Amino acid sequence: MSNPPFGFGFPDPDKRPDDESSGSGGQSGSGADPFQQLGQMLSQLGQMFSQAGSSSGPVNYDLAKQIALQRLGSEGQMGFTAGDRTGEGAVRDSARLAELWLDEATILPAGASVTAAWTARDWIDKTLPTWQRLCDPVAKQVSGAWMQALPEEAKQAAGPLLSMVGQMGGMAFGSQLGNALAGLASEVLTSTDVGLPLGPESTSALLPKNIEKFTEGLERPASEVLVFLAAREAAHQRLFTHIPWLRQRLLATVEEFASGITVDTSALEQLAGQMDPANPASIEQVMSSGLLEPQTTPEQKAALGRLETLLALVEGWVDVVVADATGDRLPGAEALRETLRRRRATGGPAEQTFATLVGLELRPRRMRAASALWKLVGDRHGMESRDKLWTHPDLLPTADDLDDPIGFAERLGDTGALGEGIDPIAELERTERAERAKDQSGGQGARTDDSGSAGDDEGKDRSDKGQDDKGGEDGEDGEDGEDGGVAGREPGDA
Repeated sequence: MSNPPFGFGFPDPDKRPDDESSGSGGQSGSGADPFQQLGQMLSQLGQMFSQAGSSSGPVNYDLAKQIALQRLGSEGQMGFTAGDRTGEGAVRDSARLAELWLDEATILPAGASVTAAWTARDWIDKTLPTWQRLCDPVAKQVSGAWMQALPEEAKQAAGPLLSMVGQMGGMAFGSQLGNALAGLASEVLTSTDVGLPLGPESTSALLPKNIEKFTEGLERPASEVLVFLAAREAAHQRLFTHIPWLRQRLLATVEEFASGITVDTSALEQLAGQMDPANPASIEQVMSSGLLEPQTTPEQKAALGRLETLLALVEGWVDVVVADATGDRLPGAEALRETLRRRRATGGPAEQTFATLVGLELRPRRMRAASALWKLVGDRHGMESRDKLWTHPDLLPTADDLDDPIGFAERLGDTGALGEGIDPIAELERTERAERAKDQSGGQGARTDDSGSAGDDEGKDRSDKGQDDKGGEDGEDGEDGEDGGVAGREPGDA
């Protein structure tokens, strides 16, 4: 069974073999007592309904958490015991060493105030609030499509049963989410392994048990792998902690994509004709057939492009910074770097999770392009200039820049935006004002807002704007209301 987008499948039927094997006298599934099977099905259904009232909203997250923890089983152990060091001690030591090395590779200070070693069960518990934020828009759209597709006569006839339908949808979504998170929790290596800030703020977390499994077959010491992954986690936390807009922008872009999901309700009639209510297996087969997969809208494609670019820039920056920090200190750093790249390219946790939960598929090739761009900018303009580009989202490279990193690096040098003593926010403000001046020149007359203007005609031009500025004083510093109150220099400043 393929992984359909979140909410488009019924609960995982993995329990069926157990039910069949536990039939009367160890007989095969076909010879089991049908009344016993019916009793087991009703018992499981009763358990699910008992959970329905404990969670409000389009997804039953209590059920999702319960299913995920049940599937994990013994994988909730800590693992990674090396000599006299426990998993917690190894993680703390590795994180401390990684932070020292990163101090020399970036101007961003340490971002994690807490370093933790998580089990897979801990990961479920700590990241579920963020998954709830990301999955709610999808579930609302899908459940809304079901309700809208019902004829008015059916809605009136159903009456109170409609609320039960909503509860069943919430349980179905919760079951799908629980199965997906259980699979992911057994694979992720750090709290930021999928590229998003899923865990609590300023918390650096590694999963020693999963790292132990990942290390098998790499022919590298476990301690070396742990330090390398600790450096990646710490680099992510430096970005998410000290770049205030980044965390919100990433999560909001995923929400924007998810909220735009639409379902072709015309397929419901075809779906109903293929279902056999007496055969649950047929229902599951139809639900996973793709008839109800969401249709991508132009708005979603735009949001997806922005998300791909931003995630690529984050992952590319982390890749370059960690390579600079560990390259001369860990003999296997380059091999580990390439291993993680291939892991992502062959369908790592990020791609699988996005495809299952919100129908998102990421293109790993953008990360390599972003890594090449950050490396080039750092080599030409220095570490400080490279990291200052994170100051504001409008200073970051665009998707077109990822295709032409050399051109982007050359433009930075030509404009002088990265010169010593130049404030990138002031330069951004200057550019925005110049663009607005061009837009207004057709209707209100040209404004002399160019950076080379001496301010001679400034008072005349500003009088056309009414109350935008006071008196047109040459070179006046102040706040530009159109920039949201960001203080900066006027274009006439020396």
